[in-house]
Amino acid sequence: MVWSTAEARAITPATLVERLRGAQVVILGEIHDNPVHHARQAWLIGKLEPEGVAFEMVPEGSEKGIAVFLGDGGEAGEIGPAIGWERLGWPDWALYRPVFEAAGEARIAGGGVALAEIRRAIAEGAAGVEGSRAGEGGLDRPLPAAEQTALEAEMVAAHCDMLPASAAPGMVEAQRLRDLRFARAALRAREGGDASAQAVLVTGNGPARADRGVPVYLERLAPALEVVSLGQVEVAPGLTAASDYAGGTGDLPYDYVWFSAGVEDRDDPCDAFR
Repeated sequence: MVWSTAEARAITPATLVERLRGAQVVILGEIHDNPVHHARQAWLIGKLEPEGVAFEMVPEGSEKGIAVFLGDGGEAGEIGPAIGWERLGWPDWALYRPVFEAAGEARIAGGGVALAEIRRAIAEGAAGVEGSRAGEGGLDRPLPAAEQTALEAEMVAAHCDMLPASAAPGMVEAQRLRDLRFARAALRAREGGDASAQAVLVTGNGPARADRGVPVYLERLAPALEVVSLGQVEVAPGLTAASDYAGGTGDLPYDYVWFSAGVEDRDDPCDAFR
């Protein structure tokens, strides 16, 4: 089921495609290890045929190399092995290959931030990493207190309550940097096209949030662009169908939500922290 949050009603996938066609930037969220989410992303990209596709998973430093690889006749479905996907820490390339293949000849942009810059953001703040460009994305200003508190709590929860509270502010700074870089990647994916050129950003559900994720940074960087976000949400345990979840979708922070089943036999993510 696809849910339109503004209308508080379900729409068909075909209607979703028509709604997305008019946006200059379409943000497709995901849960990284859910193959259904990647299949849907590939289907949507194939229908939209955007001029460019930006990926959270692709390091920014690999962007020029990918352009050379494709220009020399390399296939989009082989980008992963070409950039050393197995060393990047993402789920198996087989999950993402269909998404890259659907991009076809579209320009590929990388939003992935180098580990050294992530560490600097944690230690010094995101503004220190961005330097003179920090003001463009609002990194030179602190977040509202309520938002900062909520994000720090989310960081602790995301680390299975094993992250010391004192480390949470630095993690928030790293995420602010990442969200801004994802926004910049989406804009680079549009480069070379006309005013109506469309880019798709493939990213996690967190950065896809319309209230404090990439859309916020795109609004600061390019306020004239129409940006639409799609979150992909797994149906909560105990509910038998996505339609059962409809009554609780009013506060989901996306323009559209596409529900799915969860991943069977998923490993406990907290094992890594233990």
